[in-house]
Amino acid sequence: MSRVLRASAIMAAGTLVSRVTGFARSAVLVAALSSGPMGDAYNIANAIPFILFDFLLGGILSSVVVPSIVRRQQSDPDGGRAFEQRLMTVGTVALVVLTAAAVLLARPLIELYTDAGWSARQTEVAVVLARYVLPQIAFVGLGAIAGAILNTRDRFAAPMWAPVLNNVVMIGVLVLYLVTAGKPGADVETVSDADLALLGLGTTGGIVVQCLVLMVALHRAGFRFRPRFGLRGTGLGEMGRTAFWGVVYVLVTQITFWVTMKISTGAGGEVEGAGNTAYAQAFQLFQLPYGIIAVSVITAMLPRMSRSANAGDLGAVREEFASGVRLVSVLLVPAGLLLMVLGPAVAVLIFSWGNNDTENAIYIGNVLQVFGLALVPFSLFQLLLRVFYAFGDTRTPVFIGVGNAAVSITLSVLAAAVLPPRYVVMGLAGALAAAYTTGTAVAWVLASRRTRGLNGRVVGTGLSRMYTAALPGTLLALGVLWITQESVGLTPLGSVVMLAAGGGLGLALYLVIAHRMRIPEVSSIVGLVTGRARR
Repeated sequence: MSRVLRASAIMAAGTLVSRVTGFARSAVLVAALSSGPMGDAYNIANAIPFILFDFLLGGILSSVVVPSIVRRQQSDPDGGRAFEQRLMTVGTVALVVLTAAAVLLARPLIELYTDAGWSARQTEVAVVLARYVLPQIAFVGLGAIAGAILNTRDRFAAPMWAPVLNNVVMIGVLVLYLVTAGKPGADVETVSDADLALLGLGTTGGIVVQCLVLMVALHRAGFRFRPRFGLRGTGLGEMGRTAFWGVVYVLVTQITFWVTMKISTGAGGEVEGAGNTAYAQAFQLFQLPYGIIAVSVITAMLPRMSRSANAGDLGAVREEFASGVRLVSVLLVPAGLLLMVLGPAVAVLIFSWGNNDTENAIYIGNVLQVFGLALVPFSLFQLLLRVFYAFGDTRTPVFIGVGNAAVSITLSVLAAAVLPPRYVVMGLAGALAAAYTTGTAVAWVLASRRTRGLNGRVVGTGLSRMYTAALPGTLLALGVLWITQESVGLTPLGSVVMLAAGGGLGLALYLVIAHRMRIPEVSSIVGLVTGRARR
């Protein structure tokens, strides 16, 4: 546990700074564009590069690349260097072709993901922005390949810190946009072509900087790129066949995402401020604890678990997984409960500035409250998938994903049909929570069969003790919320009080109680922090 904790602490520090600067970026973005039609147009355009990347290459990178590189490092005479070079060569060619095709198809891609109720001008703005931001695909992909190779060499810092520079660049671009475009920049009907160029090119520029940082880190780690096109007998074909199921899994998730996008853009067309921007920004806030805590543990865990699985050591796989679950849950349990209480306070503090208003910010916070239900099951689900990936099994996650998609799509369509437009996006967040809760239960049963147990009793006991320790802090936060609303109201000043007194004291109370209850993961965290403080 101590090795994973140290590696996770390094990554968590980088991710924390990345997420904090990401919050600043989101705050400036909403201040500049609002959470109305202009914000929706930008969010849809900027989402498409990542959708295409995930659909065509992301499934391969997330599911099979790290285990494949680890196997070649262990078996090839050159330690897998030639394999890594061929991987980079093939990836570069594929990314360039994909990027060129995407730019040419910008308009049909935008029309695919938006609602027919959008005005012609809003659609046109989204298309123009998409043409500027779609080149991100190539740089996101190259950065992802570089990050995967760095992770197999236990170099975790650069992939976690590189997004910080992207956020810094974007904050600068958005501040410049807010100053130069002003109020017209938030009106989709009056925004100028020059302002759109600044926004689109600046967005792509941030990703370019992020990619360059990863390439420099990869060079320093000893990787030397030489184009290698001879693919026969290299193992890339086998990796591609294994990745087929990873691609299918991404396809399933993207179908779910498409339904979410269509429904949320439709809701935004009926109620301004209750559309896709609200969903996207709430989801980003929801992912803060997951990104800081769970992603760090997952990234450190997968190479180790892959080595144990490759050696046939099921006991080590079980211990690695159980340790990862406990480390993830020890902070995600209180975070999820606090999000359900303090979601509006968080959103008002971040999003009630510039061209956005407090009412729209509160709505984002209401969506965030619903997302709080999904935080623990969503994170555990991602951990469980890595068990299958460590064994080179990319097929089982697809069938689990199909079940997730069925639950999510069914509930999303039901929400759109029966809920008033203002509550539709909240219903979409509830559908996601229900889908991942169901998916986690199914994935646990199947993964347990693969590893001959997952130390379920130990994990279950640990989770129940964590929730018991978290309840007093949650009730404290709820009391602070009620007192502040009665005296100050849900204003930026009131939000600061709610988060400092309710969130800060609530989390501190949890740590004290959990430490007294001798929850070992909390004791490890406390020991790590106090040890660093004494140096």
